Amino acid sequence: MPILNDEDIQTREVLEWKGLHLLHFAASSCSQKTRIFLRLKGIPWESRPVNLPERENYSDWFMGINPRGLVPVLIDDGTVVIESNDILNYLEERFPEPHLIPAARNQEAQQLLEQEDALHLDLRAISFRYFFPGAPIRSEELLEKYQKLGSGTVGGVSDSHKQVEVEFHRDMQANDGVSDERIRQAVANFKSAFDDLDQRLANSPYLLGHEISLIDIAWYIYSKRLFGAGYPIHEQHPRVGQWFDGLDARPEFSAEVAEPPKLIEMRTAMHRAQQANNATLISVAGL
Repeated sequence: MPILNDEDIQTREVLEWKGLHLLHFAASSCSQKTRIFLRLKGIPWESRPVNLPERENYSDWFMGINPRGLVPVLIDDGTVVIESNDILNYLEERFPEPHLIPAARNQEAQQLLEQEDALHLDLRAISFRYFFPGAPIRSEELLEKYQKLGSGTVGGVSDSHKQVEVEFHRDMQANDGVSDERIRQAVANFKSAFDDLDQRLANSPYLLGHEISLIDIAWYIYSKRLFGAGYPIHEQHPRVGQWFDGLDARPEFSAEVAEPPKLIEMRTAMHRAQQANNATLISVAGL
């Protein structure tokens, strides 16, 4: 679990923070997942927004807290935890009631979380092309700055995660955005995963049985993002579509994924332009 060591943290003020703090961004999928979890648990926390469009996550201050430059970050009485799934496992141990990871199925839950996490870059690729209108390509200057900032260590050892981030954005540079091939690969990976979820929902209302769990939260966030990008969840995976609609109607979920009307209008206009050019997600992926 990436709980940072003392030597990983350069912004020393956070070590003195009392209580539970979440550094997050409203439209970040991993932040949304964490906030829904906190709502369902009924855990009080202090909100510390990080402005990703303004590159606040690439500032000396933030990179001194999380050397990977990503949100969310949880700070619990000076303990710094990064990576959303690790944050949620930490919170489950810290605040066990109500259970959102069934104890009898913890190993299965962790395996499902690993499968979900493996699709994160696929989600990002789809998001940059089909969810966020005009998502900018990171400049080489910005990437070089990113590589230099922060301690460069997680858990006291050299961290290779930064290079994964840099390679993703350099691939976007090389293709002037997210390529058709990358979209086809991402959609194929999600389609296979959703097919598995559809089978899982044949026998129970939720992904780990008859009670809502962390796995439902994680896959709801992915489903919401793909649905907004134009992926036909209801047509391709009927049980997943029904499960998604049920969660989407719950205020604990909908409140954390709500978007400004202007952003929705901009994305709708983007999708219309893509449709006119036969470049929608459905067209490119061949669904």
